[in-house]
Amino acid sequence: MFKKLGSLVASPKTRWLTIFVWILMIGLFSIIWPQVNDKETTDNQLLPDNTMSVEGNKILNEEFSDDIGVPLLLVWHRAEGLQLKDVEMIQQLYTLLDEKPINEQSFIPPFGEMPAEALLGSVSEDKKALITPIFFNDEASTKQLQTGLDELEHLIRADIGVEVLDTTLASDDLKVRFSGPVGIQTDTVSLFSNADITLLIATVLIVFVLLIVLYRSPILALVPLVAVGIAYGLISPLLGFLADKGWIVVDGQAISIMTVLLFGAGTDYCLFLISRYRDELKQHEDKYMALKKALTGTGGAIMMSSVTTVIGMLALGLAYYESYDRFAVPFSLSIFIMGIAALTLLPAILALLGRIAFIPFIPRTEDMIVEREKKKDKKLRRPKPSHRFGRKIGKLVTGKPWTIIIVATILLMALAAFVPKMQFTYGLLDSFPEDMPSREGFTLIAEHYPPGEIAPVQLIVDTKGKEISLDDTLKNHPLVETVEEVKAGKNKTDYQLWEFTLNINPYSTEAVESMADFKQLTSHVLKEVEISVDEQSMWLAGETATLYDTDQITNRDQSIIIPVLLIMMAVLLCVYFKSIVASIYLLATVVLSYFSALGLGWIVLHYGFGVQEIQGLIPLYVFVFSVVLGADYNIFLVSIIWQKRKVMPLKQAIANSVAETGSVISSAGLILAGTFSVLAVMPLQVLVHFGAITALGILLDTFIVRPLLVPAITTVLGRYAFWPGKYWKADEEKSFDEHLKINESSKESEVSKNV
Repeated sequence: MFKKLGSLVASPKTRWLTIFVWILMIGLFSIIWPQVNDKETTDNQLLPDNTMSVEGNKILNEEFSDDIGVPLLLVWHRAEGLQLKDVEMIQQLYTLLDEKPINEQSFIPPFGEMPAEALLGSVSEDKKALITPIFFNDEASTKQLQTGLDELEHLIRADIGVEVLDTTLASDDLKVRFSGPVGIQTDTVSLFSNADITLLIATVLIVFVLLIVLYRSPILALVPLVAVGIAYGLISPLLGFLADKGWIVVDGQAISIMTVLLFGAGTDYCLFLISRYRDELKQHEDKYMALKKALTGTGGAIMMSSVTTVIGMLALGLAYYESYDRFAVPFSLSIFIMGIAALTLLPAILALLGRIAFIPFIPRTEDMIVEREKKKDKKLRRPKPSHRFGRKIGKLVTGKPWTIIIVATILLMALAAFVPKMQFTYGLLDSFPEDMPSREGFTLIAEHYPPGEIAPVQLIVDTKGKEISLDDTLKNHPLVETVEEVKAGKNKTDYQLWEFTLNINPYSTEAVESMADFKQLTSHVLKEVEISVDEQSMWLAGETATLYDTDQITNRDQSIIIPVLLIMMAVLLCVYFKSIVASIYLLATVVLSYFSALGLGWIVLHYGFGVQEIQGLIPLYVFVFSVVLGADYNIFLVSIIWQKRKVMPLKQAIANSVAETGSVISSAGLILAGTFSVLAVMPLQVLVHFGAITALGILLDTFIVRPLLVPAITTVLGRYAFWPGKYWKADEEKSFDEHLKINESSKESEVSKNV
């Protein structure tokens, strides 16, 4: 099939046509469809609509809202204590806002009309901080809100002074920070305003530099980048079309990681073919014949790697949590298109360039070298024998397989032992840079006000017309600081609201876990007055309740996606290799590699960089990427072993396969790890942590699991590694010549049958 494909897309007559078709599709689709970056959503609602906190917030807006809008919190601070002159400047600002409202401003408290002494009495207990809100229209877009904040900033600079906004938190001068819902929303969008371009440039540069270092050929370094770039040019309008139709939702975070995955995995697919093409050029003078041979030898592995990655990424579509679900289609589609590009576009480019692609180290056959020597009348330097280090590794793993298995397993399990020590958080602000205004504002609030005032908890109960009191129950709880007076709904008077603040950080793990306790306590009170307890009788709302639901939903998603993904990968591997045993131990090594990557990532981030908590979304992301990308390398290695097993004993097939694939997979692993490490340039800590852990996992898989553990296990299992495939019955000690005879006789009998 792949030999025919080579003739179809990379022959002397079709190579230019293939490239032209790709470029034509990019131009056509880019004209009629929008680019994916133009369709990124700003919707931060990631939980399902029927989740407790989402329904609770909806009821809050309908029954208990004062309709004054969404707040921006101005957090004022002076280390030596706020003074009367500071309050007078704040009042002057609010007077200006009352006279000339900023864009989308809906309401401001009458601070400008009250006595300055009264406002000064509203500062924090330590007299160092004051919070003043500005409310904006609920329907305002992020762009409109940002315009309003820009106007506000201009007013502050002109009326109070530039140093108020620019002074650091450590300064003793007066300072202000924009925080609250509006501040967080605008900061989130601004984080990604230029992130895609920065990430794309950084990714291309790191791949180019690594290709130059590894292959020392400037043209060859550009070939994979050109292929991936053309594929990206087609992927972007395709995703834009799907988003425009409302079939998918894409956000900046998903597109950022998709770019990294595309360049990392896409370059790997290109290297699999290029490496084999270079070897074939040393055997065949005709570059088209060499390309057909290379495509025949690696096409199946590239196709299978692409398919497993596509299906693995589609498993994220089973998630209820939007952040997972939004990754599924963009990731799958990008790898699907890249797989097609690696099997059509890349061969056409290689057919066009031929041996020139490898300048200055051009691969030639021995006859070509001898002919050049005759023309130049001097002896040319022969290329050094290839795969020398790989042969040593192959000899080691087949000579001492048990030693390799024991040492590698102990090392990986020792790293995995750190996984239970990992601490997680779901707070959005924890991912922001520490100097982000909204995060600095929350830091000031936490330092100078009771911690729970940052994010109060709202408990809503449908009383069914009965008398219910939760005041004592809430006040007696050890984590509750204050309880507000109960309120009745505007339209549904049976709905009653108890708002309370916690005496601990409402974003902490302890606070999040306490939500289950408040649900249980409320259930007991409802049962005492004979009210049935269900999802429509009570709701918890607020930031802490949202984090609680996020934890519950993501745990559910992990419990579904992980086993489904493992089952799908096992089936695909079993079908491709026709071996149940191989699919089991290949997946087992990938899972072990995943846990060791988490452990190593925690060691580096926590003990090396002082990270106290990582985002709770990271483990599932790392698992999906570890399984699908780790399987790619295993597929490439084991498929070569299976091919060589046809003509030589298993141990020799393993040793030769390790030698031949060692350099290309090591190079591919370094490049893939390098691309994920590029996420360190992103402003969100969740992406930095994800990139670091994934890169470390790829390195573990590249230099321990793939070259050592997998071939060692295959050696120990012997012919049973093929069970129940046809090769498991073959005698491992049969000589190379005997296998050749068997192979040739089977071909002859097939020819006779056809005749």
